[in-house]
Amino acid sequence: MEKTKVIVGLGSCGIAAGGNKVYDKIRDLKKAEGLDFILDKTSCIGMCYREPLVEIIDESGAYLYGEIDEKRAVEIITQHIQNQNPVKELIVKSDYFVTPDSEFFEGQVKIALRDCGFINPERIEEYESRDGYQALRMIKEKNLAAESIIQMVLDSGLRGRGGGGFSTGMKWLFASRNQSAEKYVICNADEGDPGAFMDRSLLEGDPHAVIEGMIIAAYAIGANGGIIYCRAEYPLAIHRLNIALDQARDKKYLGKNILGIDGFNLDIYVKEGAGAFVCGEETALMASVEGKRGMPAKRPPFPAESGLWGKPTNINNVETLANIPWIIFNGPESYAQYGTEKSKGTKVFALTGKINHGGLVEVPMGITIRDVVYKLGGGIQDNKRFKAVQLGGPSGGCIPEHLIDTPIDYDSVNATGAIMGSGGMVVMDESTCMVDMARFFLDFTQKESCGKCTFCRIGTKRMLEILSRICEGNGKEGDIEKLEELAYQIKDSSLCGLGQTAPNPVLTTIRYFRNEYEAHIHDKKCPAKSCKPLLTYTVIEENCTGCTVCAKNCPVNAIIGSRKELHFIEQDKCTKCGICFTKCKFEAILVS
Repeated sequence: MEKTKVIVGLGSCGIAAGGNKVYDKIRDLKKAEGLDFILDKTSCIGMCYREPLVEIIDESGAYLYGEIDEKRAVEIITQHIQNQNPVKELIVKSDYFVTPDSEFFEGQVKIALRDCGFINPERIEEYESRDGYQALRMIKEKNLAAESIIQMVLDSGLRGRGGGGFSTGMKWLFASRNQSAEKYVICNADEGDPGAFMDRSLLEGDPHAVIEGMIIAAYAIGANGGIIYCRAEYPLAIHRLNIALDQARDKKYLGKNILGIDGFNLDIYVKEGAGAFVCGEETALMASVEGKRGMPAKRPPFPAESGLWGKPTNINNVETLANIPWIIFNGPESYAQYGTEKSKGTKVFALTGKINHGGLVEVPMGITIRDVVYKLGGGIQDNKRFKAVQLGGPSGGCIPEHLIDTPIDYDSVNATGAIMGSGGMVVMDESTCMVDMARFFLDFTQKESCGKCTFCRIGTKRMLEILSRICEGNGKEGDIEKLEELAYQIKDSSLCGLGQTAPNPVLTTIRYFRNEYEAHIHDKKCPAKSCKPLLTYTVIEENCTGCTVCAKNCPVNAIIGSRKELHFIEQDKCTKCGICFTKCKFEAILVS
């Protein structure tokens, strides 16, 4: 019988939640009590809302514990390992009984995330034990030609998971046709979407899958140089990538004549980026690698013809490359069985916002937004009403409640005005102001504009000014029309995807929530009661007991009234901070 294993989730999410303290506590307890078990670490399993996570695997099976602090760590080690009595109320996943969190995993199909949470990402042997590098070995053993590899990727139907959705196989085919003696493969790990952390989690949890995908891509197009472009704000991902690259070199998966394939030479290094959103665009990314300012360039020529250092270059993002070894090893038909006619396979989404189960999920293409939000995501926090979902990151679009049954595939999502993007999914409830939400996302893209295109640089600034005025109660007649006009000019006149998609949050919120814009402009009211300058706080006479709590907590002394008498709010003094509303225990403050 194998020894009992205790595995602590130490991805960035787990560490931020206190995972390192839990690991240290278990290590110290193991030493102090002389306990005989293996203590190990893994990365994010996707259940970020239950971090820190600890898994115990013994002769009876695997038990995943959630929200474990130092005190609970002692409890589960004592009860589960020493007394052979699992602490059922702390278990979030088990093969032997249903938990309140079981639905989070139902419906998921893990291909890109297949190893995340199951291996120690700093040990190549654990990746190899789960068929790691077997796809590369199969290419050698079966003497598969580069053309055969490209055809397999084409047959799988894999499309770029970075946002554009272009056929991965076609990209490889274009790059392979160039006969240059010097070619490059680049992994775009710049992950510009702040809400979409799946690329970082993949690199932290399964770096070898991405590296193997890059090696196979290099073999297919004839490349001899590889670069992983990763923003410096992801130190754990970079640390584990560099460990994995050293291990791959030691195992001869990188270097000269890889696995004995004559003439197949490749090395890969990590290039740390400065975190510019625009460097998610491939020409800006290559400029940054070359030491230039990250700004997009005109196309053609496309990278497959003239890319990094003027040489043919193929660029795929992290999730795309992580799928490649699985496709080659299991066959393209296995991948193509998932999804829809034009959107094959699975997609990883980062669920965040007003949702109960925030984290990473990987689902077959074609699943509906409703199933992701209410089944895997556990529904809306505090049982509030679903209002919209922002899909595609800061430059994505807002999909409203009446389109919640939209299938998640490239064509269906695009038809709503949103984009697939890199997989960020921000869920909003009835308390979300859609005008302010559009302002929030446009503020991000405006700041991240490289400034090269006039319409993107100045147009987004003018749009942001209008949105800010509207949220402050200073909206004017014609503002909506000005926003639409500017939005289409920016989309039509910008060189790269940042400018072309930056207006999407504004256009989709105007399209689906125009009434909220009109209420802000004409009635000077925020229907979601979110924009403070548009709120009015008044005392409900029949509910007021004269307890004076509101008056005592008002920072500007805007509330008057004696004890046990009706209170009043002086509107000219009120700063609309909302403290009176939150402090009142008798629901005597009306917000309108």
